[in-house]
Amino acid sequence: MEMQEDVKIKAKAKHLSFWSLKYVIMAKFRRRTCIILSLFILFIFSVMMGLKMLRPNKGTFGAPFGLDLLPEVRRQIPRLGKIFDSEMSDTINSETNIKNLKNVEFTVKPLKASEPYLEDLPPLNYYLHVFYYSWYGNPQFDGKYIHWNHSMLKHWDPRINNNYPQGKHKPPDDIGSSFYPELGTYSSRDPSVIETHMKQIYSASIGVLALSWYPPDSHDENGVPTDDLVPTILDKAHKYNLKVAFHIEPYRNRDAQNMYRNVKYIIDKYGNHPAFYRYKTKTGSSLPMFYVYDSYVTEPEQWASLLTTSGSQSIRNSPYDALFIALLVEDKHKYDILQSGFNGIYTYFATNGFTYGSSYENWAKIKLFCDHFQLLFIPSVGPGYIDTSIRPWNTQNTRNRINGKYYETALSLALQAHPSVISITSFNEWHEGTQIEKAVPKRTSKRVYLDYRPHRPSLYLELTRKWSEKYSKERATYALEHQLPVSPS
Repeated sequence: MEMQEDVKIKAKAKHLSFWSLKYVIMAKFRRRTCIILSLFILFIFSVMMGLKMLRPNKGTFGAPFGLDLLPEVRRQIPRLGKIFDSEMSDTINSETNIKNLKNVEFTVKPLKASEPYLEDLPPLNYYLHVFYYSWYGNPQFDGKYIHWNHSMLKHWDPRINNNYPQGKHKPPDDIGSSFYPELGTYSSRDPSVIETHMKQIYSASIGVLALSWYPPDSHDENGVPTDDLVPTILDKAHKYNLKVAFHIEPYRNRDAQNMYRNVKYIIDKYGNHPAFYRYKTKTGSSLPMFYVYDSYVTEPEQWASLLTTSGSQSIRNSPYDALFIALLVEDKHKYDILQSGFNGIYTYFATNGFTYGSSYENWAKIKLFCDHFQLLFIPSVGPGYIDTSIRPWNTQNTRNRINGKYYETALSLALQAHPSVISITSFNEWHEGTQIEKAVPKRTSKRVYLDYRPHRPSLYLELTRKWSEKYSKERATYALEHQLPVSPS
């Protein structure tokens, strides 16, 4: 009897052991399956979000957010300038994430080995222009911080504005940018900084910098006059065979009469410098080129008095004649630009879909329009956009760089349009995160800055160099078909 009981107990134990083992195996299988499924869903989500970043903002929900920031509609908004739309936010990269940060501050400096040898670089492309800003200052050279301490701009709706930070940034660790420059909070008056900038522009095979310019006694809302820096910039540019064009900003009370005076001033004072940029036209003449920011704010009749041969303030057929390039925002502006007497169109905004002019899908149509009316077409490309350091409420308009893919997509589509010139927004507009200048990782106890990792700080200079060479070769091919000049001046 005891023997039979012993056998039954052993059999029962064996039975229980089997089901325990089976339960463990099934539990492990379910856990592994859940992990694999979760990773697969995360992968699909990441791919979809990345692809979505490359799509223009369609009109399904009306006009892209931010158009009301343009001067035509929202003139009371302090003008820093160039807002554009996006469907994605760079908050993925924790632009100002202060949660769970350790009390550690660091700035990573790149290895000098990343610098290319200047003699090994391809030739400069004088049909590739980059917008350049000389408005930065620090205590060492300027007695105070300028622009790095930029104010956080107010939203026009007080109810929204009250939900966001107010006041100014406090350099050097807290600056008005979502990225941190390799050169730190530099001064645009520092000759060594200007030289470093010219080296970087040269290393990117960019031939022309379009210098943001205000008349001698004028300046933007957050800066100081900078016209006195132009001679040094010209000298440093010439050292690297670079050319300098002028990007005329919307200074106070800009009209035909004072534009004539200012163009005359620029040509008289700087026109004989070897770095002063001139564009060779189809007729063989070489003329200065002026980009005119926010040109659409001024009535076409006012521009026509300056830019048409019959105008009362006409600059045409005079020693101060030049190529004037208008900013195209809306489709209707094309005909205003024609009536005004401008010589060409540029799009400035570094985003796809924000305005008619900055939408890649419209570039072929704009090019046909320009060809028909013998205008220069200059599309603008950029590496990304994020301005939440100065417009904290503007997260909707952030454009993720996608490790350079956004920039390369824009460059590729610009080349397909066979433009007269390609412009880059920008070399160093740090407030709006459109810079191709070198940036480095930096974290403080309160802020985490974006950077170009896993790539080097020179990523966007290297990408520009690659596409500059490609553009140079392709332009030489189609220049003959379109009777474009094949030499810069």
